[in-house]
Amino acid sequence: MNYTLHQLQIFLKIAQLESITKAAEELHLTQPAVSIQLRNFQDQFAIPLTEVVGRKLYITHFGKEIAGIAQKIIDEVHTINYRTLAFQGMLSGRLKLSIASTGKYVMPYFLSDFMRQHSALELNMDVTNKLKVVEDLENNTTDLALVSVLPEKLDVHNIELMENRLFFVGSSKLQFEKKYTTKALFERFPLIYREHGSATRNAMEAFINKSDFSGLKKIELTSNEAVKQAVISGLGCSIMPLIGLRNEMMNGDLQIIPVKGLPIRTTWNLIWLKSKKLSPAALAYLDYITAQKHTIIKDKFSWINKY
Repeated sequence: MNYTLHQLQIFLKIAQLESITKAAEELHLTQPAVSIQLRNFQDQFAIPLTEVVGRKLYITHFGKEIAGIAQKIIDEVHTINYRTLAFQGMLSGRLKLSIASTGKYVMPYFLSDFMRQHSALELNMDVTNKLKVVEDLENNTTDLALVSVLPEKLDVHNIELMENRLFFVGSSKLQFEKKYTTKALFERFPLIYREHGSATRNAMEAFINKSDFSGLKKIELTSNEAVKQAVISGLGCSIMPLIGLRNEMMNGDLQIIPVKGLPIRTTWNLIWLKSKKLSPAALAYLDYITAQKHTIIKDKFSWINKY
């Protein structure tokens, strides 16, 4: 057999995504190039690695075993690279983060200088909803996680980063009369929700349930960006984190509608399992955050104090 590390990486990605097209997109390769490498890799085995049923690609049982072995080989190659860099006196390894979706407006600013200082580090950041973040922690597939509400059932350490404020927002094109009560507002305009598992949705539902509103018009969308664009268009209103609305507020696309009991205030926390043995990269990052978080907040997020 004469397969290459490149072929192992391509087959592993195909096995993970069960799609040549999606694998090509993630690997920044053309679909024909990925197909050729898959065929060349398959030709070295007498047993099929994949099969096509209808128009869908499936990984065979044998293919899944080969994918598992490929993952181990690639991990060992990374280990060789990390240890080489360590002997050269450089912080190396892979920093894995799992963050709640609206955390994408926060986390990059707490990472950029650290990653520039340690250019040998690799960063793997999964942007998802709170439910998946908690699963990543439970399954030990991430080093650190960013959440706005601490998980109740996990024993975690945490570092507070900054406050998270959620306001009731609507399109600037909509006219809101001052005489509207909160109940009238929520009944007059359709409410746009995030999907189940989102911390933003949980906060929004808790506020509405506490206020004992009923019979409200509801629209559900599966990302913060989708909700934001729907609100800008005038499709409805929503309770949203201010952190993701900077450009829209500055451009006058959105307005904050005063509502009694809002904003909802939570805190962004960087968390990790108490039982987790953190890598040198993760430990170095925690030291960096502890020392630099106040400077980062002052430099990058002072605009929030206007609202």
